[in-house]
Amino acid sequence: MTRERRRGVLSIDEGTTGTRAAVVLDDGGAAPPAYLPLSVRSPDHLRVEQDATEIWANTVEVCRQALDWAAAHRVEITGVSISTQRATVLLWDTVTGCPLSQAVVWQDRRYAARLREWEPEWDARLVEHTGRPVGSRAPLLWAAEEVAGNAAARRARDEGRLAFGSVDTWLVWKLTGGARHVMSATNAVAAGAYDLRTGDWHEPWVEFLGCPRDVLPEIVDDDGDFGATDPAVLGVRLPILSVMGDQHAAMIALGAHRPGQATTVHGTGTFLDAVAGDRPPVHRRQVPGVLTLVGWRSRGTSVFSLEGYASTTGSAMRWLCEEIGLFDSPAQLAALAREHTGPSRVMFLPALAGLRTPAWSPEATGVLAGLSLSTTRAELARGVLDGFAHSVCDLLEGVEEVMGRQVTDLFCGGGLASSDVLMSAQADLIGRPVRRALGHETASLRGVAYLGGVRAGLWPSVSAAVAGLQAAPVFEPTLSEAERLEARAAWRDLLARHIITAGPGARPPGPGSRGPKPDAQEESTS
Repeated sequence: MTRERRRGVLSIDEGTTGTRAAVVLDDGGAAPPAYLPLSVRSPDHLRVEQDATEIWANTVEVCRQALDWAAAHRVEITGVSISTQRATVLLWDTVTGCPLSQAVVWQDRRYAARLREWEPEWDARLVEHTGRPVGSRAPLLWAAEEVAGNAAARRARDEGRLAFGSVDTWLVWKLTGGARHVMSATNAVAAGAYDLRTGDWHEPWVEFLGCPRDVLPEIVDDDGDFGATDPAVLGVRLPILSVMGDQHAAMIALGAHRPGQATTVHGTGTFLDAVAGDRPPVHRRQVPGVLTLVGWRSRGTSVFSLEGYASTTGSAMRWLCEEIGLFDSPAQLAALAREHTGPSRVMFLPALAGLRTPAWSPEATGVLAGLSLSTTRAELARGVLDGFAHSVCDLLEGVEEVMGRQVTDLFCGGGLASSDVLMSAQADLIGRPVRRALGHETASLRGVAYLGGVRAGLWPSVSAAVAGLQAAPVFEPTLSEAERLEARAAWRDLLARHIITAGPGARPPGPGSRGPKPDAQEESTS
């Protein structure tokens, strides 16, 4: 009997530290991903860079491996979907197809001091139009500086062959053989100059930063017109069905589709995203680091979200293991943390690239406190994971303060979410259940494929794609309310003692709480 041929989407997940590709099948599951690591360099304490040529080479290789898997398993590929790290940008020559600079990674803070000077004039205006203040990075300012100071970039611009974009722009341009110079809405909003109301570049900020308008890509829906792959690249012509920022793709795969639902994704950094509705939400209070974003933009309609993030959690764990050598590997750290029962006196603040929430302090550095002669490696490991959990609490409290309501469901994913200790610590410190989605390691891969698969007819909706997956296991809190409040108070005290370089945008950490009561105020949007 002839086996029925299945259908699927070739999905790419280009993260900060690695590139994956896998076939996402029509039952919602993903085939084993092909994976290659990526290099990340920090020439000094402010700059973080990558090689765009390495990103492209990795992408081609993992895609070919995934296509080979599809051929071997008789899976018909209906198209390509791409999830990428956000706000990592580069310039390239459209004639040679070569990068003209290192890619500047989203963790980069080289302009933080200069940008702070512009906060009084621009913060209120930018929050109204773009959903975010000036912040600590400005990709379009970097582009303007490169055009002014990089002779090759200036020459390419003068000759009309200079292109600027984020990683999604770069990959789509390369995959289509240079046919499409575009950026998806969820990636554009992360560049800091996306007008939430018009869905295009916010011209006053672009002009102020000095970025040449003609080098910017066209902004399109996340399931918009991205063209098709050039057969010379992957050996086959396939429509590019969807392109999303990785955190937004994870929201779809983990099940956060309705207002009030949220996800926590532990990757290089930890991101907490809550669905806010079909209009940009009014910020009931200005909370440092909590931004309004496009959750996803499909068929001309946007779903908005609120996001807070800690930029160095997974990368802090890697730093502890690979650079400092306190642990052999993240897996060993997680295993040791299980051996320490009860609370840890050790507290780790993973602010290795500044702090955003609950205080705005780009200059802040990490802290490892509470050490004594009795401290064991197991207690140290537990303190590291507890520090990540406290960071999640800070993000959740900030997002809820802006929304004026509690998050109803919190779904967790990302590599660090594999740790039961971390999931339990999150539940304990939040005082509410958290859900670890099954298959969370492939959330970004699957989420962007679900959006693209709806366009290709594999599913009637993204909710239908997720509906067939198994229910997420739940971690319930075990701490008493008094113990929870005591732990949060100790954490706030650590922050208050450490954040002594906080600038005008910072505020001292406030009292911990479960957040506003769900019925305290009705949801309001502008």
